[in-house]
Amino acid sequence: MPVTVVIGSQWGDEGKGKIVDLLSEDIEIVARYQGGANAGHTICWGDKTFVLHLVPSGIFHQGVTCVIGNGVVIDPVAVMEEIRTIQELGYDVEGRLFISHNAHLIMPYHKRIEQAREQARNSGAIGTTGRGIGPSYVDKFARTGIRVVDLLDRDVLRKKLTHSIEEKNAILKGVYGAEELDVDEIIEEYVEFDRLIDPYVTNTSEYLCKALKKGKHVLAEGAQGSLLDVDFGTYPYVTSSHPTAGGACTGLGIPPTEINRVIGIVKAYSTRVGNGPFPTELEDEVGEQLRKVGQEFGATTGRPRRCGWLDLVALRYTSMINGFTDLAITKLDVLSGHETLKVGTHYAYDDKVTTSFPAEVQTLERVSPRYTTLPGWDEDIVGVSHFEELPQAARDYLGYISHELDVGISMISTGPKRSQTIVVEPAGALT
Repeated sequence: MPVTVVIGSQWGDEGKGKIVDLLSEDIEIVARYQGGANAGHTICWGDKTFVLHLVPSGIFHQGVTCVIGNGVVIDPVAVMEEIRTIQELGYDVEGRLFISHNAHLIMPYHKRIEQAREQARNSGAIGTTGRGIGPSYVDKFARTGIRVVDLLDRDVLRKKLTHSIEEKNAILKGVYGAEELDVDEIIEEYVEFDRLIDPYVTNTSEYLCKALKKGKHVLAEGAQGSLLDVDFGTYPYVTSSHPTAGGACTGLGIPPTEINRVIGIVKAYSTRVGNGPFPTELEDEVGEQLRKVGQEFGATTGRPRRCGWLDLVALRYTSMINGFTDLAITKLDVLSGHETLKVGTHYAYDDKVTTSFPAEVQTLERVSPRYTTLPGWDEDIVGVSHFEELPQAARDYLGYISHELDVGISMISTGPKRSQTIVVEPAGALT
């Protein structure tokens, strides 16, 4: 069986974790292909809620194997804390979680440098989480990074770390006036991490390709959203990797010919964390209501998310670059209580009106959205599990999105729990 990729279609926080968790009931392997521990995937079942940062969202289904691929940068402290917490909840991890031997590690100096750099930027800050993810990717592509496989040889580790820390200490002290780091202390810390992580380390690319040849179904999940892709997002206000569909191949070491389904996760409105352009942002009581009702605060940092109307210009763009086969609409229930709903359909700038998403951030920062207004609904739809039970206005809203994007809807989330989901079969059959 082939690969299904779950993609965030906006700026992240679309509810990928819930959808992956839901799909994992019928999947054998769930694999994370990029990002770091700044991404929070919230899972709710029964009376339990848990936020995953690195371990794939399928871990709470006992028959599912989870993989952290080579495209992920791993914070040793974060991953071990997460594993321990999952075990304390009563779930087996050893034998069900595999970590790529080629994955790069986030080192203490990555966090220190990122935090110092953001502070030095002042008003020009990107709005990173300060967790060292960007600097870890910088070292990866500069070919000076530390990989999981480097932990196997203490002498190799010492040689690489000594060189890296000398360089980073020069930057910390000379550029930012920050305290230097101790080489021996870091080596001892990571040697201990090697002992803890050893049961999980494997050649995950080989494992996945063999599993695919045996007919197993792989679900690939990324972190963040398409508009934060380092190449295709709102650069420089982006992440340092590829959350788009193409990233699944390079981040897991699987061939593109194995992918047959790409699900775009679309929040029923738009949100963004951190800095950067956001054409449909609402800085009024409506935006505040969306934030309050939708509990729009970062799962990892707790930062309040910026909120706005749905942006079809951006969604057409992300659908194009990812090739969405179907959509999963999340947080539809948050829109209850609005007399009317607006959907951004065009951008206007310099006496031009366009449906194209600008490539340069300078243009995107000055566009004015053009809206289509649709009827809203008053009914509380939390927990509705059948499409025909939705208010007509909600059904029309969904139909409008599907028609404008020319992509069928396969799932509709009406609340945070697994059970609060409408499955549309076949996808797009909105009647």
